[in-house]
Amino acid sequence: MTRSATLGYPRIGPRRELKKALETYWSDGDTQALQETAAAMRAAAWATQKSHGIDYIPSNDFSLYDQVLDMCCLLGAIPERFGRVDGDVDLATYFAMARGAQDGKRDVAAMEMTKWFDTNYHYIVPELSPQTSFRIASRKPFDEFAEAKSLGYATRPVLLGPVSFLMLGKATQDGFAPSELLPALLPVYLEVLKGLAAQGAECVQLDEPCLTLELSDRERAIYRETFERIAREVPELSIHLTAYFDELPVDNRDMAFALPVAAIHLDAVRGAETIESAIDAFPSDKTLSLGLIDGRNIWRADLEAAHKLAQHALARMGDDRLILSTSCSLLHVPYSLELESGLDDELKSWLAFAQEKLGEIEALTRAMNEGRAAVADVFEASAKAQRTRFASERTHNPKVRERMAAITPDMAHRKSAFAMRRRTQLAHFALPKLPTTTIGSFPQTKEVRQARAKFRKGEMTGEAYEEFLKAETERGIRVQEKLGLDVLVHGEFERTDMVEYFGEMLDGFAFTKFGWVQSYGSRCVKPPIIFGDVSRPHPMTVEWSAYAQSLTEKPVKGMLTGPVTILQWSFVRNDQPRSETCRQIALAIRDEVNDLEAAGIGMIQIDEPALREGLPLRRSRWNEYLDWASECFRLSASGVKDETQIHTHMCYSEFNDIIEAIASLDADVISIETSRSRMELLDAFVNYEYPNEIGPGVYDIHSPRVPKTEEMADLLRLATSRLPAEHIWVNPDCGLKTRGWPETEAALGTMVEAARSLRAELGVAAE
Repeated sequence: MTRSATLGYPRIGPRRELKKALETYWSDGDTQALQETAAAMRAAAWATQKSHGIDYIPSNDFSLYDQVLDMCCLLGAIPERFGRVDGDVDLATYFAMARGAQDGKRDVAAMEMTKWFDTNYHYIVPELSPQTSFRIASRKPFDEFAEAKSLGYATRPVLLGPVSFLMLGKATQDGFAPSELLPALLPVYLEVLKGLAAQGAECVQLDEPCLTLELSDRERAIYRETFERIAREVPELSIHLTAYFDELPVDNRDMAFALPVAAIHLDAVRGAETIESAIDAFPSDKTLSLGLIDGRNIWRADLEAAHKLAQHALARMGDDRLILSTSCSLLHVPYSLELESGLDDELKSWLAFAQEKLGEIEALTRAMNEGRAAVADVFEASAKAQRTRFASERTHNPKVRERMAAITPDMAHRKSAFAMRRRTQLAHFALPKLPTTTIGSFPQTKEVRQARAKFRKGEMTGEAYEEFLKAETERGIRVQEKLGLDVLVHGEFERTDMVEYFGEMLDGFAFTKFGWVQSYGSRCVKPPIIFGDVSRPHPMTVEWSAYAQSLTEKPVKGMLTGPVTILQWSFVRNDQPRSETCRQIALAIRDEVNDLEAAGIGMIQIDEPALREGLPLRRSRWNEYLDWASECFRLSASGVKDETQIHTHMCYSEFNDIIEAIASLDADVISIETSRSRMELLDAFVNYEYPNEIGPGVYDIHSPRVPKTEEMADLLRLATSRLPAEHIWVNPDCGLKTRGWPETEAALGTMVEAARSLRAELGVAAE
């Protein structure tokens, strides 16, 4: 029989139940309520997958914060600053590693966080050094396997594989390679695998997503050494090796196919171009797990095409060596369409969320085992969805197509070079050295959320809601003036998510009510659905930006989300190249930028935190992506006068290997996240001799702790030791939406004081 599998399931809850339990725990320490909610989420996920006939149901795919952080705890890889942990890692230490901590017991900064490959999910980066030691310091995979077993579910435990764990980590000492830790790490992995086997696990899913990267000969040798040892020392356990997010490069594929494992998973969605040749080359002694259902996007599968590929695999493998699966974990899509009463029937018929994707796996597996006639109705619904979506007038706008055809190369370039613009802007704004500002958003307080909810339910009139937002905006302006910030923001109280807000006012977008996806920890986003051609029917931010500017003599930045980030953080149509959709968004943002300038807004920030996230996993494909991505940013930003200062913001990314593309954006000022790395990320800009101005973040907004003045001043000293002080701005790492007002005011006040302190030091040094 052909079998079915999922590689992971959403864990935040259909109505964000885990998010609410986490945030309650962080405020009142109610451990029992948190654990009860977590157990309910796990039980519901197992039951849902079982009800769709899934043969290989995962366990240990659940996490209270992040699966890589879970592995750090499981393996005892706890940085020294979090204190000695003799037994199992407790919740206080776990969340201190994720979020930092500032209480009577400790004052520690969080571990670094960055994007999980080319997704909008963030993982906690392991900190690895020659002093790192390993031991089992968590019972999580064992407990969750036993928990599932007690409920009647025989699960396949999921672990991030040892090689990817090391490759995704950060060396905290120069000249040290994390792979040097493999001899110390492998015995602990073996102990974990043996423990799972002793509990009754028949197979374990070892995720090795780094297999899709371009590996060196040495790295491939490490893979061989690792899996040969696992096979020797845990022969009783079937290892299912899992790679996803792309095809396997040929050298990696040949190596992986020769490894002594029971099954290998291939992503047939992201690796569609080479999947048939991979199937043809697949070894005869292993089981093929074929990822046919897209775990990254929400369009209904073309079951006819998927079935054809599955039959091709069946002819090669035989039905006892074939598993049909999702392409990757379903962590990256919402729970279910059942809750979406607001979507119209036609659009809804084009979509499949996690639960519907289980139905697609079920239908494909039944078609293979019972014949296509057994699920003919499901196949017909799939075919109808393909026909209607691609032929619908809703997906094509002739006016947008005409405007796209009229784009000229000069539209993507400013009138003058940066050096000339900078002289104009220095004279125009007359800011002090090390000017202070924030990234954009201010706290979305309980009162703000309640007012928005009342307005949407019709319990508050439009006029009353507008007056409330005006009062919040003025409050934000007055707080900034009182603290002494040099460049202000309006606070974005009228906005929900930085992409959703814009998508709601652009044609070609649709929105869900419960389409939540985890970004990190308790942070969830509700990605828009780009189903058609994109255009801007009317201004989106001008009124609020102009109102805020009318309240103060200081400059107020207009705040926009850039075209690449809107693209990356949406579920994007798959019937045309992503670059074309991005250019359509860029034209819409260009219109908004020009209208902001006409309304008297002299500084406009176009955030692009997702620029690096969009990089293809293969370096050989980078240039093509970076060319159109940077062009789209410039297209959105380049229609303004020299004195209009264009800012951009990027966070939680490595910049060394894309610094040329960042420079090609030609933003007058870029702000970046640097506090968790203690300004290490600036090295890319230093080595490149980045010519434009830069705002390195001086404190981490994802942590509730408020750094001391000297801590921020020390980071600024590190920045000014690397770059000219006259090119440096002072700002937090990111927006302040998730923080409370007391800590926000305290941290910004400290930041302003640190900037003043450094100005004084620089003044003394200059004399």
